Amino acid sequence: MSDGSAARWGVPALIVLATAATAALGAAASIDAQAYYASLRQPAWAPPAWLFGPVWTTLYLMMAAAAVLVVRRLGLPAARPALALYAVQLVLNALWTWLFFRWHQGALASAEVLMLLLAIVLTARAFWRARPLAGWLLMPYLAWVAFASALTVSVWRLNPTML
Repeated sequence: MSDGSAARWGVPALIVLATAATAALGAAASIDAQAYYASLRQPAWAPPAWLFGPVWTTLYLMMAAAAVLVVRRLGLPAARPALALYAVQLVLNALWTWLFFRWHQGALASAEVLMLLLAIVLTARAFWRARPLAGWLLMPYLAWVAFASALTVSVWRLNPTML
């Protein structure tokens, strides 16, 4: 497969698979999340548990689309640094769900979500430089994770014995 062909079909397929795998890993960690989330004390501004699924589905689609746009614009060799950042934030994304919902590690989840936020900022900046639309596509994700960061810390502080 030539580099042009890889950038056209192979790499976008890998991006979609990696993003879907991240979603699947998060889903595996949060099988009992609704019941657990409902058992935790919440700040008044916490969203209902049913909202998370539709929001994350939309965000994962936008994330994958942004990464594909970068590869299509730059080609694979030039896109590698941006894709490396994308991969880092995918790993951090999946890890947060395990830390919070499966392992009940509120302090670690609170610290880790801040690392995720930084990784998203760096990824969005790299994507913006490659193609502004790709950077814009990550803005809802950045906003949601900023909100999730505040929510994570708040829930942890409200439930120190459960997290």
